[in-house]
Amino acid sequence: MQFEELNMRQDSQDVYSKLTQIFNKDVFKDYFFRDQILRAALSISNNIAEWFERETNNELRRFLYIAKWSCGEVRSMLNLAYKNDYINKDIFEELTDKTKHISIMIYKYIIKLNN
Repeated sequence: MQFEELNMRQDSQDVYSKLTQIFNKDVFKDYFFRDQILRAALSISNNIAEWFERETNNELRRFLYIAKWSCGEVRSMLNLAYKNDYINKDIFEELTDKTKHISIMIYKYIIKLNN
């Protein structure tokens, strides 16, 4: 199996793509917010890819935890986006649910590495 085949990575790239569609529009002027949420979303996917290429369980866990923490950061940013009317309720719920699911998948891999 390659990291490209992992559902958690594919889902994280879907989240990034959706956020890019929302926040990369010329009318969206909160550049700091946009950059922060996009960097956090991209970090999920990239850390999963880096994790997959590591050799020791300690390294594997480290990158998975970073990816999981980035899921939390994206959820925090989604809350702010919703409160500031940057996104509607449907998008908020869809992306929040998706990042929670990704976080659960990552955590399951961490548990697997610990056993």
